[in-house]
Amino acid sequence: MEIVIIIPAYNEEEFIEQCLKSLLNQTLKAKNIVVVDDGSIDASPEIVKELSAKHENLKLVLKSKSYSHEPGGKIVEAFNSGLKSLTVDYDIICKFDADLIFPSNYLESLVYAFQHNPRLGMYGGFCKVKKNDRWSVEQLTNTDHLRGALKAYRKSCFKDISGLTPAMGWDTIDEMKARFHGWQVEISSNLLVKHLKPTGQQYKKDLAKLFGISLFRMRYNWILAFLTCAKMGNNKRSLRFLAESFLAYLRSNSKKNTFLLSLEEGAFIRNYRWSKIKERFSF
Repeated sequence: MEIVIIIPAYNEEEFIEQCLKSLLNQTLKAKNIVVVDDGSIDASPEIVKELSAKHENLKLVLKSKSYSHEPGGKIVEAFNSGLKSLTVDYDIICKFDADLIFPSNYLESLVYAFQHNPRLGMYGGFCKVKKNDRWSVEQLTNTDHLRGALKAYRKSCFKDISGLTPAMGWDTIDEMKARFHGWQVEISSNLLVKHLKPTGQQYKKDLAKLFGISLFRMRYNWILAFLTCAKMGNNKRSLRFLAESFLAYLRSNSKKNTFLLSLEEGAFIRNYRWSKIKERFSF
């Protein structure tokens, strides 16, 4: 199975060389690694250019800086620029962040998983972060959620979900659409990837507001929205985040905030969320 990797990057000079070297030195080589530079003002493009001169499967795509107001929107815009640049066929397409260090067998493990399960649509590992000189799993989300930093899609699944949605919440929408279309999403606890930059440190002050609006756009009902805002607020140790995000959800309306999912997909995501809540509290 042939793998292509697209890496959106903006001002990642501190991390991108380590990331790319970990991918270029895999036991199974990617057919293409495309770095999309989103208007960096640091040395990121030069670092990629220097490496691409030594590795023919590495390519740099230069893109003017995105001014999207949504944290997820600009990432998907950059990813889509890389997608348009592809000139090779593939079986698996990956969206990776530029601040990750992958174990040497990561791509080989992806191929093995996809080959042995024809209904596997999305697959990946867990991120781990360094705290007090120790690497531990970054526990920001449920264990059934494949982080946006390291997504891998079977080509036919990627086609079924119509690619990635350029909006905040894209990395939840893709999984739900995949499951809606009958694909399986799996995360392996044996695949641990070093995450060099803490999640969310680059996001804006209005993240809570955008988060609440994104729940509305994904057709959450108010009870699920409140529980989700409460969980995120608890993770951030911020009652203010809970209040601001849920208020933003309540103030949202379909005239200003268009839906990102169909009625059927919205019903599916609500049912899925409730099933997971019931599992957690069943004894």
